[in-house]
This record gives sequence, C-alpha cells and structure tokens, in this order.
Amino acid sequence: MYSHVTVGTNDYARAKAFYDAVLAPLGLGCIHDGPEEGAAGWALSADRAPHFWLVRPFDRQAATVGNGVTVAFEAPDRATVDAVYAAARAAGAGDEGAPGLRPHYHPDYYGAYFRDLDGNKLCVVCHRPE
Repeated sequence: MYSHVTVGTNDYARAKAFYDAVLAPLGLGCIHDGPEEGAAGWALSADRAPHFWLVRPFDRQAATVGNGVTVAFEAPDRATVDAVYAAARAAGAGDEGAPGLRPHYHPDYYGAYFRDLDGNKLCVVCHRPE
C-alpha cells in the first residue's frame, strides 16, 4: 500500500546512527547512505528499494514533527518489540509508552512508542498473540 515513509532530521549523522541501532533488531539495514544529499534509506534486504527514509528537508528549512503523525514498524514477535524499544531508549529516544498490550486497539496489540532525536513519534508493534 505504501511506497515509503520519510522522517526529517536536523542532524543527519546523529539521526543516522540512531536509526541504524533502532532498526537493526527488525532486520532492517541501511541500503542507501547519502550524507552529502542528506538521505538514508532502510530495507529488509539490499535487493529491495528502501521503504523507510531519513532526510534533511529538501526545502532547507528546519525539520519539524507532525502533530498526530506516528510511524509504526511491525515486529514479528513481542521480544522484538522489547528489543527495538530498548535500543531506542539506549540511543537517546524519548519515552512515549513502554512495551505492553494495548487492548483498546485489539486484544493482541503489543506495542511501544518513543520519539527519535528530532522528536518524530515512532511505534514498534506486534499484532500476533503471544
């Protein structure tokens, strides 16, 4: 359904290191690293196009966060949700909700929420039963 998702940054090197650490437990690797252009892209394997991008805004204005915007990554199991959240917090992410069930979404929704170093809201979620 989606081609790709982007989040903006004001400090490319710092944000790139953050996402390398946070996305690794999901099996996502950076397959495009363009510090001179200010864009990095992650995918499940090197033979695929990136589906998650980190960019310095093309208009050269400051990157800002959207109110009500959350980028959610799907995890294969609850242990991966825990691992991604731990990696994010260790890398400096702000806490927006520790790993746990969110039955108001559905009975098996196990997710965690955090903000990256630029304030973008992120989620990692597993929809499978334990």
